[in-house]
Amino acid sequence: MKNEAILNAIKKHKKHPHVKFRLKEKTEAFTDKLFYTLFDVETSIENNIVSLEKDFEELVGLACWEQNKPCAKVWESYLNKLPEILELLNLDATSIYQNDPASSSVEEVYLSYPGFYAIAIYRLAHELYLKGFPLVPRLMTEYAHTKTGVDINPGAQIGDSFFIDHATGVVIGETTVIKSNVKIYQGVTLGALSVDKNMQNVKRHPTIEDHVTIYANATILGGNTVVGSNSIIGGNVWLTKSVPANSLVSHTPEIKIKTVTHE
Repeated sequence: MKNEAILNAIKKHKKHPHVKFRLKEKTEAFTDKLFYTLFDVETSIENNIVSLEKDFEELVGLACWEQNKPCAKVWESYLNKLPEILELLNLDATSIYQNDPASSSVEEVYLSYPGFYAIAIYRLAHELYLKGFPLVPRLMTEYAHTKTGVDINPGAQIGDSFFIDHATGVVIGETTVIKSNVKIYQGVTLGALSVDKNMQNVKRHPTIEDHVTIYANATILGGNTVVGSNSIIGGNVWLTKSVPANSLVSHTPEIKIKTVTHE
C-alpha cells in the first residue's frame, strides 16, 4: 500500500509527456553517424546517407509534437546543405592546422582536436536550427559540450576559418555573431550582460569582427558589444563595451613586491 502511494505520487508529478530520453540517445547516435559520414574515409557515404534518413525520420517522430513545425520536409534540404557544411569545416580544419604550431597534420586536427569537433557539431546543428527543427540542434551541441567542454549554442552565427584552441570552458551564446578568421582560446565567454526571459528574441551576445584573436579566459558580454576587426583581446579581460578595429585590449595585473624579512 505504501509503495502504491509512492507510485501514484510520482505519476502525478511526472507530467511532461514529450520528455523522451530516447530522443537524446537517438540524437547522439545520429550526430556520431553524421560525423563519420563526412570525415571517416572507411565509412560508406552512400550507405550512411540512407541510414541517416531513416534515423532522421525517427527523430521527427520523437521531436516534432507541435503540428506547426516543418519537420517532415527538412531532411532533403538539410542533405543538400551537407556539402557546403563540409566545405566550411575543411576551412576550419585548415585554419587550425595553419595557426597551431603544435599541429603536425590536418588529419591530426580531424581526429584529435576537441575545438574542431565542437565546431563541426555546431555547424551541423546550426543548419537544423535555421530550419526551425525543434530540440535536436540543441541536443547535438550539448552532446559536443559533454565531450569537449565547449558550449556553442546552435543559434550562433559563425563565419569561415574558425579556430578554438585547447577548447575547454568556451561558451558562445545564442545570438553571438562571429565573422571570419577568428581565433579564440580556452575559457573564453561570449555571453549576455543579463539573463531575462523577456530578452529571448533580442540580440544579447556580442559581435566579433574578422581576424580577431581572443586569449584565454576573456569575457565579452552584451548584444551591443562589437569587437572590431584585427583586434586582440588579452587573457582575463572583462569587456562590456565595443572596441574599434585594430584594438589591443589587455588585463593589467596589480603587481606588488613582497617585503622579505630575514631573521
